[in-house]
Amino acid sequence: MTFLFVLLIIVACVFLGLIILVQNPKGGGLAGNVGGFSNQLMGVKQTTDVLEKGTWVLAVVVGLLCLFSTLFVPHASSANQRGLEKTSAPTQQAPTKP
Repeated sequence: MTFLFVLLIIVACVFLGLIILVQNPKGGGLAGNVGGFSNQLMGVKQTTDVLEKGTWVLAVVVGLLCLFSTLFVPHASSANQRGLEKTSAPTQQAPTKP
């Protein structure tokens, strides 16, 4: 189950990175690079809104996946973490000479 969460986090991070790289901090971004096509399809304002909303959604998804993945990580007992737990294998004593 942990592997599934790690895989989902990686995929969400890749998409988040791609959406962030597509955006332009001066407001051009994808709408400025495509030219007139984006005006006909969605309009310049809606393109930046979609990218901004996608950024926020993916950021929240990554955060929630990180939080929920901690529930599925196997936890060691507190005694084992401190090194106080004894091993279960029996110890053998050397035979004594008469």
